[in-house]
Amino acid sequence: MKITTQILLFIFLMGCSPTNPKGKGISTSKGTVKNGELINGRRFPKKGSNYKYFSKITYFLKNRAWVNAKVLDIAIEAYKECEITMPERKFLLMECSHKKGGKMWPHRTHQNGTSIDFASPLKKNEKPYHGDQWKGIFHYAMNFDSFGRYKINKKISIDFEAMAKHILALDKAAKKRNMYVKKVLLKINLKDDFFKTQSGKKVKAKGIYFAKYLPKLIDNAHDDHYHIDFAFKK
Repeated sequence: MKITTQILLFIFLMGCSPTNPKGKGISTSKGTVKNGELINGRRFPKKGSNYKYFSKITYFLKNRAWVNAKVLDIAIEAYKECEITMPERKFLLMECSHKKGGKMWPHRTHQNGTSIDFASPLKKNEKPYHGDQWKGIFHYAMNFDSFGRYKINKKISIDFEAMAKHILALDKAAKKRNMYVKKVLLKINLKDDFFKTQSGKKVKAKGIYFAKYLPKLIDNAHDDHYHIDFAFKK
């Protein structure tokens, strides 16, 4: 009986795709990304016109799609700008925070609703590639070489220009809300290729901070996605 209920729940969730944010009240991010909590957060819509959340399991059952209301507005506005600058590109949103923040295994941060993991946009034959959007939680297991090529199929690679355009859009939207991109985590040996792109040079010129060193375990985890911490201006 229990197994049948779980199967029915899974089938129900597979058909759910909320298109509006969930949550109300004034959002407050207390503490830090490493030791904090989220009050009155917002849950991302499951999908938008040019993006989707990567996993129904972590969205519904694990409740990992919550952020501060301002961070939600920043991310959605950035996606809207990217819809204009990159109309053929579809983005993938990954883990954020729990509904009330706090520890979220295996992440060391993501505790107060100001952290988001964004899937690295991919390309194949110089065109947007979206075959990764159906991997769900296994997306975190994708591995890329030092040139940003997918190790299983090297015809597929990270689109660093699209990534940089997205980060610029996030930075622009954040500044409108008295916030900023505090830190970007991207695998260290991928940063050179990122900053070689036209938009990557603009990111560098703006002084957006990228981690200069990461422990091996954390470094190896940040190729299939880039992690961004937002912060409030003082």
